[in-house]
Amino acid sequence: MTMFIRQEAMEKAKEIQIKADEEFAIEKSKLVRQETAAIDTQYEKKFKQASMSQQITRSTLSNKTRLKVLSARQELLDELFEKAQGKLGGYTKDKGKYQEICKGLILEGLYMLNEDKVLVRARKQDYEVVRKAFEGTKEEYKRNFDREVELQLDEKNPLPEDSAGGVWIVGGGGKIDINNTLDERLRLLEHDALPMVRQKLFGANQNRRFHD
Repeated sequence: MTMFIRQEAMEKAKEIQIKADEEFAIEKSKLVRQETAAIDTQYEKKFKQASMSQQITRSTLSNKTRLKVLSARQELLDELFEKAQGKLGGYTKDKGKYQEICKGLILEGLYMLNEDKVLVRARKQDYEVVRKAFEGTKEEYKRNFDREVELQLDEKNPLPEDSAGGVWIVGGGGKIDINNTLDERLRLLEHDALPMVRQKLFGANQNRRFHD
């Protein structure tokens, strides 16, 4: 009887031990999975943070580089137009060529105003050249429009002596004026031709979706 009880007790103890081992293994596996998941979550979070930090750094460096490039390009363009401004005075040295330039500038103003009498303003040092340009201007205007036009030099309002040259045409009884000075033509060229000049110097902008 004692042996039977002992045997039953040993078997029961063995069952309890097996069950305890199984529960321990299950709990251990559960804890390992939880810890692994926590480590994975923490790693993923840190990885995302590191990745985001790298993206921000790359974006910052890219923007800084882009701004430096744009700044350098703008400096080059400014230098280019400054040199062009400095060369404007050279157009007035050859009186024959400058007379033809003034003729073309006056004619352009006449075509726009379409009036029989206009005032022409110029620098004092250009009065002689402009007067000579009047004759050729009136002849070509008559040839194109079959009518006379009266040109008068406005000596009361000369253009600034330090300007590059060219003319200012006034019509409409003094209410309408057309700035055809060399300085203004360069300013218009800088504004209108800048996209083309930029493309010639630096190539087409790959980020631009639409072009004129």
